[in-house]
Amino acid sequence: MNILFVCTGNTCRSPMAEALMEKMAKEKELNVNVKSAGIFALEGQQVSKGAIEALKLEGINIDSYRAKIINRQLLEKADLILSMSVSHKAELLSKYDFIKGKIYTLKEYAYSKEENIEDPYGGDMHLYNKVKKEIKDALKEVIKQLEKDN
Repeated sequence: MNILFVCTGNTCRSPMAEALMEKMAKEKELNVNVKSAGIFALEGQQVSKGAIEALKLEGINIDSYRAKIINRQLLEKADLILSMSVSHKAELLSKYDFIKGKIYTLKEYAYSKEENIEDPYGGDMHLYNKVKKEIKDALKEVIKQLEKDN
């Protein structure tokens, strides 16, 4: 299964979700391919220092990750698209009607609640760690659903 995480700049939330999902899926021996991109990303931009530091606590190194802008090809290849906010989902649906039925907010897919994951950009480490925990908890639910579907 191909999973695509989407946020605004692809420097905080979606790269954290991608890296956490890769690690968690590997531990569960799930066959998933994970990518992330941003709606307004600056191609090649480095991940935020806060995201790097928050993931180091999980034993994950994303120093070399570079931001990618969302494009049609990424959306077409994805079996499941998980956005970090309701506005990301709405923005993508307004431009790409073919993704209907495979795009959800992360919390919508995990908990059946269409809620946002707060953007930690510019925040302190407390906020980055809070957001990381929120993403990780939701991903645990996503993995449970993927295991059921396998």
